[in-house]
Amino acid sequence: MPEPQSEIQHLTKNWQQQLADAFNNIEDLCRYLHLSPDDLPVSVAATENFPLRVPLSFAACMEKGNPHDPLLRQVLPINEELFAYPGFNHDPVGDLASAAQSGVLHKYHGRVLLINTGSCAINCRYCFRRNFPYADLQLSKQKEEAAIRYIQADASISEVILSGGDPLLLSDARLSRLIQQLNGITHLKRIRIHSRLPIVLPARITGEFINTLTESPKQIVIVVHCNHANEISDCVIAACNLLKTGGITVFNQSVLLKGINDNAEVLCELSEQLFSRGIIPYYLHLLDKATGTGHFEVSEQQALILIRQVQAALPGYLVPKLVKEQAGAASKLSIL
Repeated sequence: MPEPQSEIQHLTKNWQQQLADAFNNIEDLCRYLHLSPDDLPVSVAATENFPLRVPLSFAACMEKGNPHDPLLRQVLPINEELFAYPGFNHDPVGDLASAAQSGVLHKYHGRVLLINTGSCAINCRYCFRRNFPYADLQLSKQKEEAAIRYIQADASISEVILSGGDPLLLSDARLSRLIQQLNGITHLKRIRIHSRLPIVLPARITGEFINTLTESPKQIVIVVHCNHANEISDCVIAACNLLKTGGITVFNQSVLLKGINDNAEVLCELSEQLFSRGIIPYYLHLLDKATGTGHFEVSEQQALILIRQVQAALPGYLVPKLVKEQAGAASKLSIL
């Protein structure tokens, strides 16, 4: 178990070192949190196809000794992941059917998504791409060139979304090269980056990274992923401040998760904390029905009750849009 001083030393390491030091087995994570695996419904079998991975910077936000901590519940492999839930499958949002070519997902008019990497800094157990065939679709150098040609050839595409996995696991040099190629496509207006790293590995947000983004003539938008206000540590706040000083527009999308944020007060506090850090609450997603995630599902009926409670408590600009994805639909579907 790391002592407080060693935690401080760890958090002064660069982001690559912090990533290499992430928890990758249940026993070590539980020991750090003063918990016994014997007292939890943990499952080693659940990690065989989807390993445990948790950076210390995220684990440090958890309450030690609390087996029900809302952050721990997001990452702890448990027996229920092995249950079969009706309607849950390996491709819940129809990504594979929309793969226009390797590395390019063209689901919605005017924008395409690039699968930049299959890796993440953290393995969230509710991940909708936990069964995704990344080896077939993530961008190699050759596929990257083909993807650029695809975007160049379609003048209706005004926005490119960098996704994964997590695109911020790419080096600054690799990101810079990709962004420079996108900068040369005249009909592109925006580059959007979807990343959990500013929340779970905030050391990734460096001055060099900010320079990589601000050098682009395209409008840069970052969409982070934060589900609970407890995830917003001092390190996360520092990362948000760097993004703000770079003039980068930052939105947040959350997933509505049973036992984690399916509570109006929790959702309100999340929106308040995000906005106070310069992050705009954007989407609240119903769970995508990926195999292994059924125990996180909140019903649409309950979600509607919750979002109405949030609307009654907050000004409209703090209320995220409640949405769901449906395979084959022309856009995300608004629930309210």
